[in-house]
Amino acid sequence: MSATKEPVILDHPSANHGPRPDGMAIDMLLLHYTGMRSAEEALTRLCDPASEVSAHYLIDEAGAIYRLVAEDRRAWHAGRAFWAGETDINSCSIGIEIANPGHEFGYRDFPQAQMRAVEWLCLDILSRYPIPARRVLGHSDVAPDRKEDPGELFDWAGLARAGVGIWPPQDAAPASHETPSVEEIQRSLIRLGYAVEATGLMDAETRSALLAFQRHWLPNGMTGARDPRTAWRLGQVLKAFLDGENSDLRSGPRGV
Repeated sequence: MSATKEPVILDHPSANHGPRPDGMAIDMLLLHYTGMRSAEEALTRLCDPASEVSAHYLIDEAGAIYRLVAEDRRAWHAGRAFWAGETDINSCSIGIEIANPGHEFGYRDFPQAQMRAVEWLCLDILSRYPIPARRVLGHSDVAPDRKEDPGELFDWAGLARAGVGIWPPQDAAPASHETPSVEEIQRSLIRLGYAVEATGLMDAETRSALLAFQRHWLPNGMTGARDPRTAWRLGQVLKAFLDGENSDLRSGPRGV
């Protein structure tokens, strides 16, 4: 995926927004799919006051970008969510909805023109806010018990190559690699940001978080299980997250 000329942003205001809390920094970029039959249907819902949902931007499958809510306002896109101790994700994030029918209506690949627009918009946003690469996330990451988007077909690796988010090289686990205990897996998920507890039990929230992790960083290994491949990949991603913290890594043209 390569950068293209600057696209036109079409203003299509939504009434569904509110003020950001005083002193709350914008430090997360949250990507969604619309999960509706068409971009037009999604645009109508995101701008309908009765729906009480919105996002800052919507990108249709042809790559057109619609600005629905000003970035300095709090859009209503994350719902009940959690990441790294934060429960008010709407207040600290910018939300982008990407038109795709989703798992309910015929989930499909994201067209190249659409992904080019996603890349351009993300880089534009990251040029203006100090959002760490490790906080470019999907809706399923912050709400793994109820969301699947943008899903396993989304090109996270391509975005990371452009400087948006984290995607460590996907090396194979060595033959000698041992699968960590459930509690060790849980502690790694917690260090990443997922809402789990270190109970030592393979409970429902741990399975949901593991599946969300796989959906983002191991899309060809979506089992929801504590298997050696997932454990190895979890270690790779955690190291990239911690290296980013230690070096104050930022997304953007000089990112990952």
